[in-house]
Amino acid sequence: MGLVACRRCTKAWPISATVCARCGHKLQSRDPLSLQRVWALWLMGAICYIPANIYPMLRTQTLFQVDESTIIAGAVELAHHGSLGIAVIILFASVVIPLAKFWAVAYLAISVKTPSSVSMQRRQMLFEIVEYIGRWSMIDIFVVAILSALVQLKTLATINPGPASIFFALSVIFTMLSAQAFDSRLIWDAQAKKGDKKSDE
Repeated sequence: MGLVACRRCTKAWPISATVCARCGHKLQSRDPLSLQRVWALWLMGAICYIPANIYPMLRTQTLFQVDESTIIAGAVELAHHGSLGIAVIILFASVVIPLAKFWAVAYLAISVKTPSSVSMQRRQMLFEIVEYIGRWSMIDIFVVAILSALVQLKTLATINPGPASIFFALSVIFTMLSAQAFDSRLIWDAQAKKGDKKSDE
């Protein structure tokens, strides 16, 4: 539409304007560092995801023994005890969704720089799905927090979060920030540039 909005006072100006006449803030239609922030946050999330699956997520201490379980080991144990539905939910929320988010954000960031056979509408839909499912990625942390609060029987049994819970929470936060840092308008800009090149030819 040939307009640019001020990020400080939200007033719209013609695209040719460089400074907001109302508040004096610099006008910028696109963030030139958007992809750099996406990749930096994505990398931090991927780094944190590794120890989140290696270190124990839950530490259960009873009168005679101490058990530590990772995310996958805890889900397998739940399945062995008959809680297959809960195990599937935990595996889906803790393994499938985070890996899918890593793939989706990386694909979107790459697709705006290289030619893609996937349509703009489908890429936009993928971006919206990534943003929507981000809120469900903390289910493991909620489970650990609830169990830690409820099961505190002094010397008989206690449940405490393991070091993996911190890394998992950081991984989820960084991937959510990475998705939010992505400017979805870059998808349409890439298509517009492609159209301009065809018209020049």
